[in-house]
Amino acid sequence: MTLESWLRERTPAPPRRLAERIGDVLGDRAARPATEAHDLCLDAAVELLGEVYCRPGGRESALDLLTVDALVTYAFEAAAAEPAKLHERALSAMSRLSLVPQ
Repeated sequence: MTLESWLRERTPAPPRRLAERIGDVLGDRAARPATEAHDLCLDAAVELLGEVYCRPGGRESALDLLTVDALVTYAFEAAAAEPAKLHERALSAMSRLSLVPQ
């Protein structure tokens, strides 16, 4: 199963524009195995957050911020499949997301 097919199975489905933006941001990562969903979604979220941080703020960033939020949510939905790794992944994600402005 690919990440793209795994995302299509999530419920509730995101609004169309958000789903399209998630697909755009994931790019080629969407074709990778769903077993990598946590890392792939988190990587995409960190990259997009860095882009948002580097441009002037405003309403035009709203969709991208929602996309970051959705990708992090999906990353942790995937991570929940391996509870023993959840604490480590949460610490790593917080660290990576907090370092984006640097």
